Amino acid sequence: MTPEWLAAPAKPLDQVATEAAHARQGQLTKPPGSLGLLEDIAVRLAGMQGREKPELERVRIAVFAADHGVAAEGVSAFPQAVTGQMILNFARGGAAVSVLAQEQGAELEVVDVGSVAELPPLPNVVVQKAAMGTANFRRGPAMDSAQLAAALQAGQAAVQRALDAKAQLFIGGEMGIANTTAATAVACALLGLEPEALAGPGTGLDAAGVRDKARVIRESLALHQAALSSPLDVLRHVGGFEIAALCGAYLSCAQAGLPVLVDGFIASTAALVALRIRPEAADWFFYGHASAEPGHARLMDALNARPLVDLGLRLGEGSGAAVALPLLRLACALHGKMATFGEAGVAEKSHG
Repeated sequence: MTPEWLAAPAKPLDQVATEAAHARQGQLTKPPGSLGLLEDIAVRLAGMQGREKPELERVRIAVFAADHGVAAEGVSAFPQAVTGQMILNFARGGAAVSVLAQEQGAELEVVDVGSVAELPPLPNVVVQKAAMGTANFRRGPAMDSAQLAAALQAGQAAVQRALDAKAQLFIGGEMGIANTTAATAVACALLGLEPEALAGPGTGLDAAGVRDKARVIRESLALHQAALSSPLDVLRHVGGFEIAALCGAYLSCAQAGLPVLVDGFIASTAALVALRIRPEAADWFFYGHASAEPGHARLMDALNARPLVDLGLRLGEGSGAAVALPLLRLACALHGKMATFGEAGVAEKSHG
């Protein structure tokens, strides 16, 4: 059961705005290309926003939280109760991404798409559970088709709220004990890589714990091998509700023409699934940071992506993307506010 809305293509970029922004870059008071990637960011955002001078005043961060049945296999250093505790922490403003959002004037919401916790109503927390956690995919499929559709739709709904708030950029985060295990399983299935090549410490496993995590993933992939015939099949059998919600959000952003700043390993895995479904959505994605999770570099290679910063982060929550946000804003400011050669009365390079 594939949700019909997934079939809609990504919105095309505005080529007129792209060309105008590129031309402007050639007129600014600097040698051509001297601001490197910052120039590319500004030109890309111009094409996304359909304006020569893009801006990023209104940013929306949505953190999707869910629990994972595979946590029963001992693949995390923390107990499953932490997921619900962190939802409370997000709501109270105490998490890293909460601080980053507050410092940068970004709107933050949390979407409980499948935690096992029963929480009271909380500020800026939307409850849209696909189920009370996924099933243990070491024993059977993580979710059924209806649950997968519900998780994807939770991502779509979060993007609609962002659009209603006139957001100019979307950052998706995630929280869920054992979700690096699910993300690794999804990435291995889609990339044809061995679990040992991608499995990392997650919340803090030691070397023996990482080896055991890889074993659980290997056995799980073997169990589901015959059913892993499409990206959505992979998500349903070995994914997580928050990974599916991120995938749905990214596809919705591309369909609506809302730029995306992708976070680390788990978010990039969701982006990989999204691009296997709609490859042209890649035009709408920036990648915030190079995660310290060992599998992230392999994902970046597969996505032909260049992370904006490399600070050794591996927290998740959307925190790495939020840290990279100022670079996108600075790219817009430089592009829009620098003087042209004509405005400044500066002589341009001689072509003689």
